Amino acid sequence: MIGISKLYMGQIEPSDTIRYGGDSARLPSHLLQFSNDKKPVVIWNVTEKCNLNCRHCYAATSSDSESELSFEEGKKLIDDLSTFGCPVILFSGGEPLLRPDLPELADYAVSKGLRTVISTNGTLIDQKSADKFKKIGVSYVGISLDGLREVHDRFRGRSGAFDDAINGIRFCRNAGLKVGLRFTVCRENAGDIPGIFRLLREEEIPRICIYHLVYSGRGAKLAEEDLDHKESRKMMDNLIDETKKLYVSGLKTEVLTVDNHCDGPYLYLKMLREGNPGASKVLELLRMNGGNSSGLGVASVSWDGKVHPDQFWRNKILGNVREKSFGEIWTDTKNSFLMQLKEKKKHVTGRCSSCRFLDVCGGNFRARAEAVMGDAWAPDPACYLSDEEIQRGSA
Repeated sequence: MIGISKLYMGQIEPSDTIRYGGDSARLPSHLLQFSNDKKPVVIWNVTEKCNLNCRHCYAATSSDSESELSFEEGKKLIDDLSTFGCPVILFSGGEPLLRPDLPELADYAVSKGLRTVISTNGTLIDQKSADKFKKIGVSYVGISLDGLREVHDRFRGRSGAFDDAINGIRFCRNAGLKVGLRFTVCRENAGDIPGIFRLLREEEIPRICIYHLVYSGRGAKLAEEDLDHKESRKMMDNLIDETKKLYVSGLKTEVLTVDNHCDGPYLYLKMLREGNPGASKVLELLRMNGGNSSGLGVASVSWDGKVHPDQFWRNKILGNVREKSFGEIWTDTKNSFLMQLKEKKKHVTGRCSSCRFLDVCGGNFRARAEAVMGDAWAPDPACYLSDEEIQRGSA
């Protein structure tokens, strides 16, 4: 996760993180990516059920599931995460609002001191549910919006999905619940980014996360529709320009990119070219961030209790919380692959291994490398930095 707005607009300093001791339990949410301990943010896919049929769904969800963790098993998982020191639990799916006990699970997570986040398609949120989540103490609701009306409805496989999601955003805002957008970018919807930024202004939405496409689940069929390197660079330039416009207009909207960690070096190099005096501080912050955190600072638990290095890498099963506690699974030194992930910079190959920004991007996204190259340690094909840009000693 790269905080484009915070970094480019000089909203944070390295000292901001140092002041909290780098401890994830003490860091405010906007600084969590710079923690020293990298205790994992855990995405719990609480259900396989979904009311939509999204083209790029990493979970490739179905209409029902008989293997979901029970409410009591869910409470035990939350206990384990709290004991282990995980700073955030993110309830996802499928569509998490299809799970009837979601409010009770969220309430229990809050009571255990976990920052509690919900990732949803937004179509099932009404004023009553938004008010309830606000009362419970949910920290944030992320609503997926993958383009303007026509594009989004096509992505989501249902006419009216865009309007229902917009209503969900408004219900959250009316309840005083922090809400933001999740936008997965590909060739089909990249042109909608300026329109999405207009929507941010019109709807007074304080946050947007731009997700790069990862080729897993149904998303594996969209690999050919991903942005090529030239298009990725153009998208980033547009994103930075739109962010600057927001700030010039007085709106401090938080803009982040997710799942392509070369965005960090690209931002730094752009700031260097522009003669931005904050470039060196940005590089320091990016090193503190460390780039890809699969198997280290992020984890996923499926509806059936399986633990994965991240929510996209569902073919990599590290254990099951029905058999061992999350902490036992996450620290299992006998799991050689998990231990490699915790030191992935030592294992990447090809251009990644000699890249001068390896300590900044962490080798980028391993699940995407495996999907395309058949090798988890091969270079991520979505890295759009040129060979010249990544050479050690280059300007």
